[in-house]
Amino acid sequence: MRELTDLVAERGAPRMIVSDNGTELTSNAVLSWSGAAKIDRHYIQPGRPMQNGYVESFNGRMRDELLNETLFLSIGHARDAIARWIDDYNTERPHSSLGYATPAAFAAGFEKQRPARVQAVASHAPMRNHNRRSLVPTG
Repeated sequence: MRELTDLVAERGAPRMIVSDNGTELTSNAVLSWSGAAKIDRHYIQPGRPMQNGYVESFNGRMRDELLNETLFLSIGHARDAIARWIDDYNTERPHSSLGYATPAAFAAGFEKQRPARVQAVASHAPMRNHNRRSLVPTG
């Protein structure tokens, strides 16, 4: 939540965050934070990872290129290796989805065009659960 708070302070709050139904993203802490920040939550349907294809693509690439290839010897080693990989991914690699620009170059160009008020990319889902309880019934 600290990372998200810092990101919102730096870039502004989105209207909605879209994620999968993992426990790290459906916890009371996340729901409480998003409620206090007035940011809607939308969860993709369970078993439908392509509803969040960009994240799934990134996760697969990171897993294949870094996590499956590296034996981390300590938490510090893991942090350094991940930071180097992310820096390479964002500043050195052109991405076809960005017109073969690097994410850093694309973001720099986008910042110049961005209006003062950030508009949400995702639209509100018609199945939005407004009662902030778990989306999956238990018991």
